[in-house]
Amino acid sequence: MTPTNDGHSPLTSAVSMRVLAHPTRLRLLVLLREHGPQTAAQLGDIVDEAPGTVSYHLAKLASIDLIVAAEPQSADKRERWWKAAAPLTSWDMAELLDDPEKAAASWALQKSIGQAYAARFSDYIDAAPTMPREWVEAGATGDRLLQLTVDELTSLTAEVEALVTRYAEASAGRTDSDAAPVAVVY
Repeated sequence: MTPTNDGHSPLTSAVSMRVLAHPTRLRLLVLLREHGPQTAAQLGDIVDEAPGTVSYHLAKLASIDLIVAAEPQSADKRERWWKAAAPLTSWDMAELLDDPEKAAASWALQKSIGQAYAARFSDYIDAAPTMPREWVEAGATGDRLLQLTVDELTSLTAEVEALVTRYAEASAGRTDSDAAPVAVVY
């Protein structure tokens, strides 16, 4: 699996989906995407795991091309640096419906991702009272139950993806001191 020209790492096999479904691997991939190149020791400090355990999980992510070796960020030649291969991982759920093994792996991966974002949302709720007021006011949470046709849902999905893509392009490489990571889940 090689990242595409549009910055996606497509998952096409049940094996790759099962590899990524592990909660620690999901977290490591997110950390590499958010913070850039890291070593197993640095990541281990963040996820509270031994560097050897983190190295094992990084090797699994590298085996499906979600992460790649990065240029060393220090003079210590013993350190191995890793970076995310692409800013987004994707797979086509509809394509997997005819293959029970791929469908099961996809559902397991989606469930792991949902649990990871639920935990992250809980962390956000806990942190909101300590955040600057303007950041709390700028954020939003909500849900709506809509009655849509398939065509309307297709259109809504395309519009949401286009909107998120526009902001992702604007935030790429941003180093503004007044910018902060913002999770968009849809």
